[in-house]
Amino acid sequence: MATQRSARQPRRIVPTSTLASALLAAILAACGGGGGSSPAPAPPVQQPPPVAALPGTYADPVTYSGAAAASLAGATEAASTVQPRITLDGKPFDYTARAGHLTATDLQTGQPAASFFYIAYTAGAQPAAQRPLTFFYNGGPGSASIWLHLGAFGPRRLATSFPLAQPAGTPIQLVDNQETLLDHSDLVFVDAIGTGYSQAVAPNTNAQFWGVDKDAAAFRDFVRRYLVANNRQASPVYLFGESYGGPRAAVMANLLESAGVRVTGVMLQSPAMNYNANCGVFNPGQLSCEGYIPSYAAVSAYHQNGSLPTDFSSVLQQARAFAAGSYRSEVAAFLGGGTPPTDATINQLVNYTGLPALTWRQDFSMVPGAYRARRLPGQVMGRYDARVIAPVGSALAAGGDPSLTLVGSAFNNTIRTYLETELRYTAPTPYINSNNVLELWNFSHDGKALPDTIPDLAAALTLNPAMKVLAMGGYHDLATPFYQTELDLARLGPSAGIQVRNYNSGHMSYLDDSVRRLQKADLRAFYNSVSVAQ
Repeated sequence: MATQRSARQPRRIVPTSTLASALLAAILAACGGGGGSSPAPAPPVQQPPPVAALPGTYADPVTYSGAAAASLAGATEAASTVQPRITLDGKPFDYTARAGHLTATDLQTGQPAASFFYIAYTAGAQPAAQRPLTFFYNGGPGSASIWLHLGAFGPRRLATSFPLAQPAGTPIQLVDNQETLLDHSDLVFVDAIGTGYSQAVAPNTNAQFWGVDKDAAAFRDFVRRYLVANNRQASPVYLFGESYGGPRAAVMANLLESAGVRVTGVMLQSPAMNYNANCGVFNPGQLSCEGYIPSYAAVSAYHQNGSLPTDFSSVLQQARAFAAGSYRSEVAAFLGGGTPPTDATINQLVNYTGLPALTWRQDFSMVPGAYRARRLPGQVMGRYDARVIAPVGSALAAGGDPSLTLVGSAFNNTIRTYLETELRYTAPTPYINSNNVLELWNFSHDGKALPDTIPDLAAALTLNPAMKVLAMGGYHDLATPFYQTELDLARLGPSAGIQVRNYNSGHMSYLDDSVRRLQKADLRAFYNSVSVAQ
């Protein structure tokens, strides 16, 4: 495992464990936007003037709901189809965009299970067997795919100045995305059930899919349907999941391989692969925070001078070694029997983090929320990107995470307009950007109360040893720390097919312009490293 820096007619289909919820709701909203407030059934809203005269338009008549008990009486497979053009590397780049629904049918019963909303971008004249096809989804659980779609690798993106705040009132524009992956792969952005315009089909309800296993199985069935509906069974299939989308991708890969669908590659953006190993999630105060120590060092190094030190790579390597060495052994003794840490270890923690020795003695296995609260008094530090801070009581700090507040409204306010004006898809109800499903989510998986999906990824690799994995993380992410991802993936053993790339950014690392360019280069190399003839 290498580690370095960083217009077709619609087809009508007619259908024939309780955890500590409050804790999870407070700390599991990782995942590219996380969950938002739970939507009440949305009333129809006034639509813009009809655009039916424009070619490729689809005015969807269905009223969608993200409510737990909601379901559709039936499902219609239909989509808008347009042929946009962007300028890519100074040249015109033409592609086809579709926005609409496909129906996932249950693999066991063959009955319609859910109507998935998707946005697909296809380009080029390569034979299907040579043209990669990448499925994207964010996490939460409860987040639609707007972050990866409009912030990362779709053909159009929101031009943020992240991590810097733009002047108040400055609109964030949609621009041609020079880092789109459409020049290397066709792209399909998929919204989870209960988000976007995705909804269960009766007799199922949305809530029946709100769990690790049911969710991943439904996504598997969407992929199966997309491949058949678009004659793409021969295409190299890639899965790209962010945050909770990471464990979803691991479970999906195993389910797809078991169903006879070959997965060529898996991309993990700031994944939460094993909730049981994340001290910010599982039994805070009773689990080692080893996985966070290098992140604390990275964030503290950044805030010490307002920029990264010239020896930042060395700092991170030393922090990794310290976390895996004396901190690991001493925190085990501390949590297991109350043995106090040595002065030498406390002094190293002080040097790496800038927090007082007494603070570390009183809170030796410090959870990320405590670190964020203590490191910069009077400031609220970002969880998704700890480089972003805001004064306590300020508007930017009001939501608890200034790094999310900084850009969240732009994504939430743009997606529906983009669908209606550029992709020519309309619906009578609002697009659900995020849905607060955490307290209803069944996190149990494979006999555990919280998911550990490294065994799922291992099983998928056993079924398909040629499958490649690329994990990408941000040094300043205090939701899913980069070093914990390294520890999780190390359980798979050394393999040239498993790569890790980390960047000077946060959870949604691609929001940073310089980092997104690096990610594009790494992803291009990842696509090119996989033989389409495997």
